[in-house]
Amino acid sequence: MRPEVQTFVTDGPLPDWDASEEEIDRRVAQLEGIPKPVTGEEARALVSCFGPDDCYGVAWTLLHLIETGPNPVLATDPGPDSNEWHQRLYLRAVNGGLVF
Repeated sequence: MRPEVQTFVTDGPLPDWDASEEEIDRRVAQLEGIPKPVTGEEARALVSCFGPDDCYGVAWTLLHLIETGPNPVLATDPGPDSNEWHQRLYLRAVNGGLVF
């Protein structure tokens, strides 16, 4: 796993809307520093980085980064109690014809 991805994953899930502007900017800079495409291993690790909300749109950036890797990352339904972003990734794979 490349160091940029490892650093992002080590810092944990994205913060929520209550985070400071500096924290959100720091995580955005980390995401923007990850070269595309990501590997399958990196995509699977990045899936654990979704936070409790969309973090002012940063979660969409993370989702799109994950989708640059080999798809689908989530090949089975994560279930109704899973994070909304895991559900979204899975449904996008289904709608894209990658999962049946």
